[in-house]
Amino acid sequence: MFPIKIKLIEKKKLLIDWDDGKEDLIDLKELRKNCLCATCLSERDKQSKMYIPLFAENQITIKSIDQVGNYAIQINWNDGHNSGIYEYTFLKNYSLKTAAQ
Repeated sequence: MFPIKIKLIEKKKLLIDWDDGKEDLIDLKELRKNCLCATCLSERDKQSKMYIPLFAENQITIKSIDQVGNYAIQINWNDGHNSGIYEYTFLKNYSLKTAAQ
């Protein structure tokens, strides 16, 4: 499973065309909310289950996307946050998970 195209849609969603012919649309706000970097994981662990994160526009706006090897992308958010690496498996499973909800 490998993306053949990754594209921003209206600065709010990430469109991924996969090599299996499937296409996924991922909401940037949800992707940022579920960042897998150590800092974000630690912050989420400190919060109660009732915590609802709120993000400013620049926190969910993408400045650039870089490929990491042949297994992931790194998103550089407009607020300077860039330590999250999103593996392709995570992105594929994440879109399946959100589609089921």
